[in-house]
Parts: sequence; structure tokens; C-alpha cells
Amino acid sequence: MEDNECRDGGKKVRLANTPLSTSQILTRILPSGGGDAKNLQRKRKYSLTKIGKSLVTDAEGLSYAPYVLQHHQDALMSAWPLVHEAVLDPTIEPFAKVHGEPAYSYYGKKPKMNGLMRKAMSRVFVPFMTSVLDGYDGFKGVKRLVDVGGSAGDCLRIILQKHCFICEGINFDLPEVVAKAPSIPEVTHIGGDMFKSIHVVDAIFMKWVLTTWTDDECKLIMENYYKALLAGRKLIACEPVLPDDSNESQRTRALLEGDIFVMTIYRAKGKHKTEQEFKQLGFSTGFPHLRAFISIIFTLFLSSKSNFSFWILERLGEYL
Repeated sequence: MEDNECRDGGKKVRLANTPLSTSQILTRILPSGGGDAKNLQRKRKYSLTKIGKSLVTDAEGLSYAPYVLQHHQDALMSAWPLVHEAVLDPTIEPFAKVHGEPAYSYYGKKPKMNGLMRKAMSRVFVPFMTSVLDGYDGFKGVKRLVDVGGSAGDCLRIILQKHCFICEGINFDLPEVVAKAPSIPEVTHIGGDMFKSIHVVDAIFMKWVLTTWTDDECKLIMENYYKALLAGRKLIACEPVLPDDSNESQRTRALLEGDIFVMTIYRAKGKHKTEQEFKQLGFSTGFPHLRAFISIIFTLFLSSKSNFSFWILERLGEYL
């Protein structure tokens, strides 16, 4: 009887999921039942797939592993069995139903989760901002820039390194987030609430902010942005943009999957928007000019660089 077999009532039974040795594999695939197992072992080579490589720390210290771990923590995974309830009752998120409070306040009480989230965002923001700056030059003339929801300040660090004419960067996020942000030259970390007020600056930069709030909350955020901008200044928003018509492309599927994630964890009524919906939001909050500049190609765990696409939306002040 072989090592991966046992007897059950006199019958030989194969143990489920038991690995086979090279010689055992050869006896099953070669007609003669023979073969040189040692020679085969010497020739075998293994390598990581592109997805696997994205989870390994590269030469620049970057890896998507924290992002994957952050999204697969027990606290988040426990909300998924209730995802259907977000459709039946969009007044409360599945995450809040399981844990009794919204995700952001829950994170704030869990230092380990909060730390992993900051690390995950840092690992994602660096390659994302590299793609943004390769194709967008709208920071010209900006002296004072605020990044709303800037986490540890990685995006501002990258922007200021490329655009030395920016005198000051303000990393604006929740107090418990910026409290542990590292010191960065020319960057000031300020804790606050974007639903109440934003510092007056030349330009406001944000990414993946409007996707996690309801339409009414997005309108309040935009109104506060408008008040914080001097006449003729700009809001630069990096947000995923849904196509007008759904299709079977990987890009659309990825965007819709993100939409479901937001609905499950952060806001049952939160959603991605189409370009027309972004325009309507801008017009309704005082921004008469909106231009969609470029489509930023940003790959996350996928082999094709066309799978994740982000638009740069720039809303200009009325006197520009």
C-alpha cells in the first residue's frame, strides 16, 4: 500500500489532497510506468506568475501584499455573507450590521487594522501617483496644495519631489490617521473633518474619496471644497469612472467589483459614478467648468495594463 493510501474495511482508499512524489506522478503518466525521477527533479523549474510577483517586495520596497491582507481581514470578510442585505436595506452597511459601527470608526479603535490600512494605501498610492504624474501636468502654478484623505502623505511626497515649485503640502486626514504619519519635508499633517471645513489653498487634490459616500455626502464635500478654493483655483480629483453602458470588459468588471466592495464595507449607498454624473455633481456645487483630462492606466494584480483605468477630473474656478 502506498503512503498516500489507507485501508477502510479492507479496501484501499486514497487520502484526499495528499501530494504525490515525482516517482508516483511518473508511474501514472508514463505508459511503461517507468522514468527517471531524479533527472526530472533536476530539470524542474518554478517561477512566480505576474500576480505572485506583485505580492513580493520589489527593489523599491513596494508590494501589494498589505493591500491584499487588508481586504481579507476577518473583520471585513465577516461582512460578505450579508452583502445581499445592502440591496434589500441600503440604510446600513453589512460591515456595520456585523460589528455595530461603521468601518472607519471601527478601524480607529483597532491600531493593528489602522496600521495595516495605512501600509496598504501607501503601497498602492506610490505606483498610482507615478502613473498620474507621467501623464498630468496640472500642478503648474500651484504654491499650496492639500491632499484630502492623504493617509501617511505618500502622494504629497511624490508630487513635491517632482514639482519643486509647490511651497507647501498639507496632508489632511482624520486625526487618528495623521497622528502616526511620518515627517515629510515641506508637508504639514493636519487632522480634521472634510464634512466641516478644508484649509484655503491654491489646489485640492483627492483620490478615491467620492466613491465611498452617498450623493448627498458627496455634495457636502464638494461644497466645502469650493469654499476652500480661491477664485480661479482648481480641484483635481482622481476617481474611478464608470462607463455609460456596462460591458464584459475586465475594466468594467473591476469597477463594478469595487462598487460592491464600497456598498458592503463603507457605504451601502456609496457608488462609482459616470463622467456625466461627475459633471452634474460639479455643476450643482458651484463648479461651472469640468474637464476630464486623461485616463490613467493603473494595474492592480492583473497582467494587462488596461484593466484598471482612472480619470483625472479637474474642476476649475469660475474666474480662471
